[in-house]
Amino acid sequence: MRSYYKYPDGAEYDGEWNSDGQRHGSGQMTFPDKSRYIGLFNGGLCDGYGSMRFPDGSSYEGEFAEGKFNGAGVFTRGDGMRFEGQFKDGRINGYGLITFADGTHGLPRNEGFFENTRIVRREKCPSAVDHAIQAAEKARMMKI
Repeated sequence: MRSYYKYPDGAEYDGEWNSDGQRHGSGQMTFPDKSRYIGLFNGGLCDGYGSMRFPDGSSYEGEFAEGKFNGAGVFTRGDGMRFEGQFKDGRINGYGLITFADGTHGLPRNEGFFENTRIVRREKCPSAVDHAIQAAEKARMMKI
């Protein structure tokens, strides 16, 4: 079933629901802070491919699990700096590449293994970056 609902806090949801009354399937959610998610939901939470846009101009496109960035994706800050790679529990965690707004990657190159948003081991990881770019493309293709 597909329908629109406005929550008491000002959040709005337009999309599919499961038989338990939870957001489930494809949908679009606008949060009270005006952040906006378009993508898949499971059991009420962002889960699967999706895109999130924030009021500060930053965005995330890729895989979600249990309401958080989880898996492969691309996070772009409002100033144009981006991370293409792996995320866990809403944070940069795993292999990836940082690209600054001017298109450079820093010296030494900011590519490798990240833990808790910090690079801990520098190494080439083209397959992780490619996977992140593909996940972001799938997320952009999501329609409600």
